[in-house]
Order: sequence, then structure tokens, then C-alpha cells
Amino acid sequence: MDTATLYSFLMPAESSAQALLVLSLVIGAGLALGSVRLFGLQLGVAGVLFAGLLFGHWQWALSPALNDVLREFGLILFVYTIGLQVGPRFFDSLRRFGLHLNLYAAAIVALGAALTVALSRFAGIPMAEAVGLFTGATTNTPSLAAAQQALQQLPGATPELLKLPGLSYAVAYPFGLLGLILTMVLTRRWGRIDPAQEAAAYAAAHAHHAPQVVVQDLRVENPKLDGVTVDEIPSLRACSVVVSRVFHAGHAEVALPDSVLHLGDLVRLVGTAAQLEGFQRIIGAPALAPAEAGERITTRQVLVSRRRMVGRTIEELEAFLYGITITRISRGDVEFPASAEVEIRFADRLTVVGEQAAIDFFAREVGNSEAALQQPQLIPLFVGVALGIWLGALPWQWPGLPAPVRLGMAGGPLLVSLILSRLGKLGPLIWSMPPAANLMLREIGLALFLACVGLRAGDRLVASFLSGDGLRWLLGGMLITLVPLALTAAIARARGMNYLTLCGLLAGSTTNPPALAFANQQASSNAQVVAYAAVYPLVMLLRILAAQLLVLFGSR
Repeated sequence: MDTATLYSFLMPAESSAQALLVLSLVIGAGLALGSVRLFGLQLGVAGVLFAGLLFGHWQWALSPALNDVLREFGLILFVYTIGLQVGPRFFDSLRRFGLHLNLYAAAIVALGAALTVALSRFAGIPMAEAVGLFTGATTNTPSLAAAQQALQQLPGATPELLKLPGLSYAVAYPFGLLGLILTMVLTRRWGRIDPAQEAAAYAAAHAHHAPQVVVQDLRVENPKLDGVTVDEIPSLRACSVVVSRVFHAGHAEVALPDSVLHLGDLVRLVGTAAQLEGFQRIIGAPALAPAEAGERITTRQVLVSRRRMVGRTIEELEAFLYGITITRISRGDVEFPASAEVEIRFADRLTVVGEQAAIDFFAREVGNSEAALQQPQLIPLFVGVALGIWLGALPWQWPGLPAPVRLGMAGGPLLVSLILSRLGKLGPLIWSMPPAANLMLREIGLALFLACVGLRAGDRLVASFLSGDGLRWLLGGMLITLVPLALTAAIARARGMNYLTLCGLLAGSTTNPPALAFANQQASSNAQVVAYAAVYPLVMLLRILAAQLLVLFGSR
């Protein structure tokens, strides 16, 4: 019994049960394939694409209409959750040091697009195939979807034409992953680079971007501070330093705005080392507080999980009314002093100082519920998706193109989620998602998309290789992968870029998580992740637009 007969035997034609069976088998087999480690590398969820191609070759398929709906829905889930994840850090990274990294990344995209055009014109590869190489050689799935959507807009586009990008994508994808890692390895060996030294150099160069929060006790020796309240200490607000305790006559008190200072008192400050050094000149010399002085006072972290607290500043929380002081904020893996103007975000952890009863009361006010963080916000999710679909469907007509350019089902949701995640809250809606829920939706979305692409293109897989197209695609994909990456790596190192930052830049310019994982294994540093997050969103949008422009210009 051949596979097509088995398929017909298992399920009646065009049934919903049939579609679910096919998707479950393809995704399950693909994830199993992706978990196989070969030469230290794994395909991961990309294995679903190859499983889909195999099942499609066996004539296990979905109806065209259902395939389209599931493919687009999976893509939307994937890009929207990515935007929610990287959005807040992207804008911070871009403001601080992301501009030059994004210029390098944009150059990688532009050079890859130029090579794609050259392959189409001079190597005789039709643009429908060449654009698949462009997306597969850089392992960028959303740009493949954008190219397919652009092809659908062209007059006379046939179902066979729409299969070509998926086929060439599948051929170019493996070396797209391998070629990026190969570029990192060769750059390290040719440059005789020690990743540990690069990590140390990065930490030294960027220490001022994320200075460590420290605590210091100072004795009040300045006569001008005698009788002054904590809120009246000069430069306290401007320097974002927080006073947490006042030690008077051997006893500790919570430092409230109206706490009065006296000569000989000790004050406990929270801030960076550089900030606190300046306050030694304002207040007095460092001193050691008696250990038994703070028996009634304790320090604890509380979790912001109540919606009405999100968006308020530290000053607006009016913690002094509870008899406590907020000294620092932990947001993700970053900790910083709780200065008055800082806005609270969902899932922030506030370090508070006070008596236990007062802290308990304040904790109830801000929520302090781990369970609340695990509840996905479904209304914001679907509102954001709807806005992204609307934005992606808007046509942008460019002179000389046969059809308008659209952000599409990849670019629209991505851009909307980046903006909304930066806002954090809009009215009663909180644009946040628990990490576990985000990861689950992202992986399901990508698996759905890749399964549908593979199933649709699989019936052409063997014919493409037998006709000789497979070898041309493989060589063309290798060229699109290696040339932009190698050239950028050489120029960036010649201009003094840190090697680990370069690895993050290369991984981000191809939106390639496995390559980022490989880069992270080379040394313990934040450099790779920071560079990856800084370029990822812009690169994603550029690749989506570039894929459409390649199709539309190539059809003229």
C-alpha cells in the first residue's frame, strides 16, 4: 500500500479530522527531526518544514483554502509574540548603541538582496525561485511569507509558481544556518580571537551602561543638613539616589520624605558607586551602621501584578503613606534605583524597606501575585493581532511597481507588537505576556506556518532536484549566505568591533536563534544578546519589505 492509498484509507477526503491528522503528524515528525543533533547543530522547529515537504511529496495535503488560513494564522502568532518579547529592550538598545549596529545589519540585507537580483539576471534563476533563496539563505521565515503574498498579487500567478519560493527556501535553509556559524568560527580562527578576552573587554567598555546598584551608609557631617528632611537633601532626586534608612541614636527608621536628619546620624543610600561617591561630599564620610539597629526594619521584594498600578511613577505610588520606602526595581535581568520619575511596569519587582506589617499591606496593594503573571491577557492579544492585520493590509503604492507594497501578515503584527510592548499599557489593556505563554504561542505559530509551506510545496520537491534546479539553488543560497556575512565580519573587525558583539549582530541580521545560541556558548557575556536584540526588529521588517520588492521589481 503506497502512502497516498494509506492517506485515503485513514481519513475521508476534505474532512476536518483529516486536516488535523496531517498537521499533527507533520509537526510531530518535524520536531522529532529537528531534535536530531548533527555536527553539533540542530534544525529545531525548522525540521517541520522538511517533514512537510516529505509528506507533501507523498500527496498528504490540506485543501488550498485551509492551508492558506492556517499558514497566515501561524505566521501572525509567530511574529506578534516575537515583537512582544523583544520590543522593550529593542528601543532601549537602539537609543543607547544600536544605530551603528543597525547600519551594519541593513547593509547585510541590502547586499543579500543585490546578490539575489544578480542571480536572477545573470544565472538564469527566475525571481520566484531566487527570492526563496534570499529568504532561506538567511533563515528568515516571515520574509518567505511576504514573498508568497507578493507573488499572489501578480497577474497570472499560478499555484505552481507559488510553490517555488518554498522549495528553494528549503534547499537554501540548512546552509543558511551552517554558513552563519561557519563565518563566526572562521572569523575567530583567522583573527586569533580569544572569546573570554573579548567578553572582559566588552564588560569593561560597557560597565557604565548597566552600573551595579550598591548600598552605602554615610554619616551626616555637613552642618547644613542638621534639621533638614530627607526630601531636602541636595541633588538627591537629580541623581536618582534613594535613601532607605536613617540611623538615629542607635535605632533605625524607614527613611520617609519628612524624616529629619541630625548631625551624627547615619543614612543608608542606594545607587551606583559613582553616584554615591558624589554624596560623600554632600553628606559625609562612609560609616558602619550597628548590626542590631534595624531589628524592626526589614527588606523584601514585592511583585507588581495589579493592573491599576502599571504606568504610575514611583512618586505616584506614594509609598511613604504606607510607612515604607522603595529603593530599587528589578525588571527582567536589570536592576536600577527606584528614582521618583521611573514608571512601573507589569511584573516589576520592587525592593521595599519597612516594618513587616507595612510591607505586607503595600504588597497587597500592588498585587504581589505570581499566579497573576501566568494568566495570559487574551483581550490585548487579539486586539493587537487585529491592529497588526489591519496595518499589514494597508497598500503602499510605489512608482514603477506593478502592485502595491504591504507590510503583510508578517510586518504589520510585528510592528504593532513592538509599539504596544513599548507602551506597556493603554487604558485597561496591558501589552504583556507571560514568558511561557509567549514561547508556546511562538513555537506553535512557526510550526503551523512551516508545516503548511512544506505540505503545499512538497509535490514538486523531487522533480526540482531531478531537473538540476536543486544544485543551482544550493550554490546560489551559499553565495547569498556567505558573501554578506563574511564581508561585514571583515569590515566590522577591521573597525574594532568586539567579536561577541559581531556574533550577535550576524545572528540578528539573519534572525537566527540557533546561531545566537552558538554565539552564547563561546563566552559568558551579554554582548551577543544585546546586539541581537538591537538589530532583530529592524532586520525583520527590512527582510519582509525586501522580499516583496524583489518579487515586484523582478516581475516588471
